[in-house]
Amino acid sequence: MIAQRVLAIAAAVFLVAAVGIATFGAESISLGQALNLLDHDVLDKLPAWSSRTFGDWMWVSMVRPLLVRPAWLIPAALGMVSGGLSVSLSSRKTTRRSHRRS
Repeated sequence: MIAQRVLAIAAAVFLVAAVGIATFGAESISLGQALNLLDHDVLDKLPAWSSRTFGDWMWVSMVRPLLVRPAWLIPAALGMVSGGLSVSLSSRKTTRRSHRRS
């Protein structure tokens, strides 16, 4: 029950952040540009960190393609995944307890 509520709140926060970034952010700003606005050194350190931590395949196959996508895409995707998990947890059948006293 708690996990379902936490995921529902996380979904709302991520989706509101995605709408906020898409609405108030610069027109079609990419994730790489947004990260560069936050910290100028992050794009210099990111390839070495991801290669050292996960291997070269992570930089080539996952991180670099995400950096050219719109900045609102990541929070929107996380919001949709959190919302889906929340809905799937809320639709689980609960076990019925006996009303008899032992």
